[in-house]
Amino acid sequence: MPSVMGLLEEREAAAWVRAEQLRAEMERITAELVDAEAVLERRVIAQTELAEALAAGGEETQASAAGVREAQALSETAADSVAGSVVPRWHEAATVDALTVEYRRIVELVDSGVGDGEGISAKQLTAGLQLELVPAKIEGVWSKARPLAERDWLTASPAGRFTRRQATGPARTASGERSGQGGG
Repeated sequence: MPSVMGLLEEREAAAWVRAEQLRAEMERITAELVDAEAVLERRVIAQTELAEALAAGGEETQASAAGVREAQALSETAADSVAGSVVPRWHEAATVDALTVEYRRIVELVDSGVGDGEGISAKQLTAGLQLELVPAKIEGVWSKARPLAERDWLTASPAGRFTRRQATGPARTASGERSGQGGG
């Protein structure tokens, strides 16, 4: 008859093996996600370039103008509707309009100053977005806020809280207004 400690050790070893299998699967999926995001980013850039090229020659014919409007509509629809889309890196000329609606809402919520002076947690962001406060939703919001911080739209503290981007100039909407209540 096996000992209780022996059974526990076997179960622990099995759990370690399963955890390692899941880590390997996660790495594989993450690599696929990076590739898919790169393809998506290239396609969005291609649509934008096409729209700009058509706009340059679009003054000559009405057909070209219609093509520009159609390409821009496709570009805007694709950028707004693609869940998990790529977050562009922030730069001086960047506006929150470069972000998809879901990312834009997170930036605007952080900019609004909701939360205490230490920044806003993923749980507070989830509540601010009026989502159900369950671990899956909170983790989903955190996984959207993290790339915003990695690409300089927000700043993440070591405690996992998000604050406004460190100011080098306010992020603005395409109309030139500051995003959120506090700008950038």
